[in-house]
Amino acid sequence: MNHRLIGGLVAAALACAAHPALAQQAGTFTLGVGAHQVQPKSNNGSLLGGTAQLEIGDNVQPTVTFEYFFRENLGIEVLAATPFKHDIDIKGLGKVATTKHLPPTFSLQYHWNSQGVVSPFVGVGVNYTTFFSEKTTGPLRGAKLKLEDSVGVAAHVGVDFVLNERGAIRVDARWMDIGSDVKLNGTKIGKANIDPLVYGLAYVFKF
Repeated sequence: MNHRLIGGLVAAALACAAHPALAQQAGTFTLGVGAHQVQPKSNNGSLLGGTAQLEIGDNVQPTVTFEYFFRENLGIEVLAATPFKHDIDIKGLGKVATTKHLPPTFSLQYHWNSQGVVSPFVGVGVNYTTFFSEKTTGPLRGAKLKLEDSVGVAAHVGVDFVLNERGAIRVDARWMDIGSDVKLNGTKIGKANIDPLVYGLAYVFKF
């Protein structure tokens, strides 16, 4: 590594350190605009008395977060998104349906080092997931499939990389407890245990 490159990296580091902090004071709020990937866990449950094993696919959608700070470094965040769409497979049969869902999530969050360039945070809250637009295909084509709505706990961790006093790049991850009763032609046939990890990247504006 030559001296010019080293000098450039040092200058960049000093410039970042000189940026004003994204201080989280009482009465302020942030707006985050980005995208998240919903990645259901690998074992999504079974139907028909354990004879049909579910596999639910991943999806990425644009997301928006709003966080209001009612105390310094302590805020309440709301996560919203455009509808996520997932393929539903049954092992051995392939794709049998698709569904869409919206996962509004409310979290109480604490931020560390909000006066610095790197500010981590953690949160815990509740997720409400509503499913809609289920469509069947393949072996289930023509049948009526319904996934019931779900309420469960949610956990959130992330890091803000502060660019200036009004903005930061956020990298975060969530875990959501999502379990849905599955009905086929009005009869319950099992439960989908989705429990996804949700990975995100966003730009956060402070107001």
